[in-house]
Amino acid sequence: MNLKLERPLVFFDLETTGVQIATDRIVEISILKVFPNGNKESKTWLVNPEIEIPKEASDIHGITNEKVVNEPKFKELAPKVSELIEGCDLAGFNSNRFDIPLLAEEMLKAGVDFNMKNRKAVDVQVIFHKKEQRTLSAGYQFYCGKNLENAHSAEADTLATFEILEAQLAKYEDVEADVDFLSAYSSHNKRADFAGFIAFHEDGEEMFTFGKYKGVKVRDVFRDNPGYFSWMQNADFPMYTKKVLKEIKEKMNPKKQINTLTDLQNKFNKKI
Repeated sequence: MNLKLERPLVFFDLETTGVQIATDRIVEISILKVFPNGNKESKTWLVNPEIEIPKEASDIHGITNEKVVNEPKFKELAPKVSELIEGCDLAGFNSNRFDIPLLAEEMLKAGVDFNMKNRKAVDVQVIFHKKEQRTLSAGYQFYCGKNLENAHSAEADTLATFEILEAQLAKYEDVEADVDFLSAYSSHNKRADFAGFIAFHEDGEEMFTFGKYKGVKVRDVFRDNPGYFSWMQNADFPMYTKKVLKEIKEKMNPKKQINTLTDLQNKFNKKI
């Protein structure tokens, strides 16, 4: 194995009802967990998305409403997925912009916490595009000399992604085999949330990347326009974006948070 791993690296792929991070749902998830010693563990699940699968989506991945009607809902699978990826870095094809953000949404909707703070993310598509500018099927042919059978099957795409990364490591001497390098190399501009609504200013503070406050630090906006936080929490933004904003808001008001905890403790003490 070309990869040099200090902890497991999880390759995964999602088939979904569409491409909207905040509203579309998973219909299939495939996970390939690669351990530092080279051992592998894989799981693939069809998922009942609890909404209609559009025909245009079914035409791409072949998964219809009838095929998933008796399959588990994601909220039933979320604890298993969380356990499988616990303590792992994540890898995929276009995963930084799509699969990881959508997985985060599904996990949070299911009431299971999801965080990338202690994980690295390796996007094989970014490495591919920086080097060759092709698609997954073309990349599989280019790097592995194989035709990608069952394209848009989550399992086939996941296995192909793993094989492409292995071939990339063998082909490019300047692409290092450790996850820290791969994560940095395959990353776009550093974002505070997955969807890119919040980025990091050059001084490390979070700032908005859209609308009338584009380029303005989140902390300054919340201080000067407190209602903006409430508006974003009630608007159709991804749940992970809202989670990041809540964390920024809490850091701005640590005393208020402490007082709230103290009040709760006092109420509890009075009851007993």
